[in-house]
Amino acid sequence: MSRVRVEIDNHIAKVTLMRADKRNAVDPEMAEAIVAAGQELCKSDVRAVVLSGEGQAFCAGLDVMSFAKFAAADPEAMIMRRSHGNTNIFQEVAMVWRRVPVPVIAALHGAVYGAGFQLALGADIRIAGADAKLAVMEMKWGLVPDMGGMALLPGLTRSDVIRRLTYTAAPVGASQALDWGLVTEIADDPLAAALDLAAQIAAKSPSAIRAAKRLIAVAESGVGEEEILLAESREQADLIGKPHQMEQIAANLAGRAPDFKGKA
Repeated sequence: MSRVRVEIDNHIAKVTLMRADKRNAVDPEMAEAIVAAGQELCKSDVRAVVLSGEGQAFCAGLDVMSFAKFAAADPEAMIMRRSHGNTNIFQEVAMVWRRVPVPVIAALHGAVYGAGFQLALGADIRIAGADAKLAVMEMKWGLVPDMGGMALLPGLTRSDVIRRLTYTAAPVGASQALDWGLVTEIADDPLAAALDLAAQIAAKSPSAIRAAKRLIAVAESGVGEEEILLAESREQADLIGKPHQMEQIAANLAGRAPDFKGKA
């Protein structure tokens, strides 16, 4: 059975976890499918991506039974092997979405635990339903977060919050997650809200949106002010006067929606 479905409509990719009977728990096959979906979208011309899960939960974490078999073999070799640039396959489940060159929006509902939480952290924006519960769950199993969480959490929240989440493995509700910066907003229907936001983004200049994601990544990387300012200038110089920018200006002046087709 397919673990992940990718649908593309109006330049928006809808990526859905499809293991509802297991609350979309991540087994090795799902890890591979999530990474494959992200890699394909890295090469596509989509303008925004929405991540969601079927059924009662976004993703309830790792499939413990399937990974118990994995642990009985030789996990160290697979964990330590950098199979995807600077990550292993499990870390790439989250990190591949940072590599996707367009904005990624996660629509969260129900359990967003462990692997699911770290997958959500890989998105640019997280929209949660009121029923969402988020947890760094690894400590429950005598482990530490190892799927990109420690690379991504410090950019979102305070050190003491990260420590509390990690040490206790206790789930937090959507309102607390919003207060702590773990989610962007709360919506009655997070998937509908995510798709609406994706449509707003997809209507903007594709070149400028991709440039903005690159620029924000530089700003978040910890480099010095000089390098950030240079990156601003470099990205802007590559946009000014180009077809996408000229179409955006023309559309604004004419009071119409821009049409970027054939204007790359």
